[in-house]
Amino acid sequence: PHILHTSPLSTHLLFIMRLGVARSILVCGAIFFPEQATAFVIPRQLSLRLTSRLRDTLADTALTIADAAASLRGKTVVVKYGGNAMTSPELAQGFCQDVAALQNLGIRVVVVHGGGPQISSMLEKVAVETKFEGGMRVSSREVVEVAEMVLCGMVNKQISSAICSEGGRAIGISGRDDSLLQCTKQENKDGYDLGFVGKVETVNTKLLEELISLGITPVVSPIGTGIGEERDIAYNVNADVAAGRIAGELKAARVLFLTDIAGVLNKEMELIPSLTVEEVKRLIEDETITGGMIPKVTYATSAVELGVKGAFITDGRIPHALLNEVLGGGAKGLGSGDGGTIVTL
Repeated sequence: PHILHTSPLSTHLLFIMRLGVARSILVCGAIFFPEQATAFVIPRQLSLRLTSRLRDTLADTALTIADAAASLRGKTVVVKYGGNAMTSPELAQGFCQDVAALQNLGIRVVVVHGGGPQISSMLEKVAVETKFEGGMRVSSREVVEVAEMVLCGMVNKQISSAICSEGGRAIGISGRDDSLLQCTKQENKDGYDLGFVGKVETVNTKLLEELISLGITPVVSPIGTGIGEERDIAYNVNADVAAGRIAGELKAARVLFLTDIAGVLNKEMELIPSLTVEEVKRLIEDETITGGMIPKVTYATSAVELGVKGAFITDGRIPHALLNEVLGGGAKGLGSGDGGTIVTL
């Protein structure tokens, strides 16, 4: 007997082997697929080679994960959660499983989420006009009220509940709770009046530390609060900015920005797996990094300059992107190498 590489059974076999579970169905040189109710027989010699190769792969993977987990145990990872990773049901479930898995490994996780599409949908339903200036949503008082309702009342609780359903522990909070994100009005450099868009001045890290010390993941909605006489004002805060600032104030080991892009690309459109802050600046100057990628790398470099050990611009369209990048690089912590770009000092 021989393997037909074009057959569905061969495709199924390769898929299962990539998942690292083929050994459980390799028995006496045969592979059994219950759904087909047939046995796919392969020569014993090939079976032994496959088993040996799989054993080596599983051992290497286990060692990589063990090294990464040991280096991060008791340390903090902050994740900005948004894009397809949040809107796709399959990717969303995988993300929540990843958070629960990291908790079980003793890694402290903080989630900061977005929700732009959900806000836009609700604004349309309630007929509140909205517009964008300089790539940012102009946040009138009415827009912020809707954003707070959607982010804090719906999206936030869905995420925290889903993490708990996957075996983790999470509590949803907003930037207004216990004055977590204390803000002033964001002044746009191009002179646009963005309304109630907040610039984070202070982060109440005590609240976050108290929660994560209990083994609980804070799930943060990026709605901030004013300061002093403006303490009753709600501000709409960019989720990437909030995640980077929280990571910096917590001196996190990692911050990951889950996006809908592959990472930073060179001029040949090839992924650049890692960059230093200085290299990022040079790539912006020579226009390798342009357009919408500039703010993304800016958030990453700002977090690193605040003390974060590594900032990942991560392709959130990849299933289990969080686990892949946090654990895939072993103790070095440089990620999987193909799931995005890591920025370091």
